[in-house]
Amino acid sequence: GMRTTKCQLLATSLCTMLLGLSIAALSTVTRFGLHFTLISNVAFESNSYKVIHNTAFCVGMCLGMTLIMAALLSSVATVRESERLTAMGFFCFALAFCGLIPAAFWRYTHRTEVEDSVMDVYDFVYEEVRKNASSLRRQELTAIHGAFLCCGKRSPFGETGDMERGTCPPAHRGTVGEDCLREIQHFLKKHLGFVSALLALAICFVVAMPILGSF
Repeated sequence: GMRTTKCQLLATSLCTMLLGLSIAALSTVTRFGLHFTLISNVAFESNSYKVIHNTAFCVGMCLGMTLIMAALLSSVATVRESERLTAMGFFCFALAFCGLIPAAFWRYTHRTEVEDSVMDVYDFVYEEVRKNASSLRRQELTAIHGAFLCCGKRSPFGETGDMERGTCPPAHRGTVGEDCLREIQHFLKKHLGFVSALLALAICFVVAMPILGSF
């Protein structure tokens, strides 16, 4: 029974380490990915996404590193049967749990806040270009269209205006193209789906590891 428990602990520690690496990798993609940096770099007073963007990176990296450290300590403690290392591993798992629960709660209670903040940024840039065709805003709108492979807002008349023709990717010029609001929402839902899945898995492993280690 002890040998079986040790094998389970080592396997679970390996999965926890991979999970921590996945969270850190996803946080890095979120921080430095082209789609996210374009939205975050748009300068205007009501850009609430910039705060979410930076906070998500910091929280994600802290959680990922804590899970990796906890998994390493648990692995070494299992091999050496060290009570001190086991206690340190438990402490790291407790820290991870205290971080995961608020993150999961925020994600559950603010389901649409990220999408809404990104939509607000796109609407701001789009309206600024439509009003005065500023060269800086026009470049930002062109970059957003190129990153999300979309073309402005879909017109009820099925036509693309002159502004969209000048800021759309080459493949979409002269056509109706894909509605940017819909494409951005689809992209964010897919990305946030990965985030929710990783948070749920992390909570499960953080609860399971101390239970196995207590034996």
